[in-house]
Amino acid sequence: MGNGFNASQWIYQRLMARLCQQIVRGELKPGEKLPSVQEMAAQAGVSSNTIQRIYRRMERMGIVEIRRGQGSFLTENTEELERLHVQLRIECIGEFVKDMKEMGVSPFKIIEDIEKYLKQ
Repeated sequence: MGNGFNASQWIYQRLMARLCQQIVRGELKPGEKLPSVQEMAAQAGVSSNTIQRIYRRMERMGIVEIRRGQGSFLTENTEELERLHVQLRIECIGEFVKDMKEMGVSPFKIIEDIEKYLKQ
């Protein structure tokens, strides 16, 4: 094996990214109750442990509040949500720039192409 590929870690990261994107797109509102661990696990076809790990990590990030006996809720802290939004934008830009550089596109040309695209 030795290739470093871990399917369960990949699934965890994809689900985490998908949930963060839903938050940033406004599909989940500040203070809104998130699906239960069991509901989310059933929807995603993964174990409830995977979803529990995601919710706990998001709690450590300040994005989710886990209330014992009540469930998990998206924070009402708009500063934390904005920080998440900025982080996701930077990650997307980083991936895009990396791909462009791998194609041999210069930083100047990347900026030029983005400006052209935005004017369309």
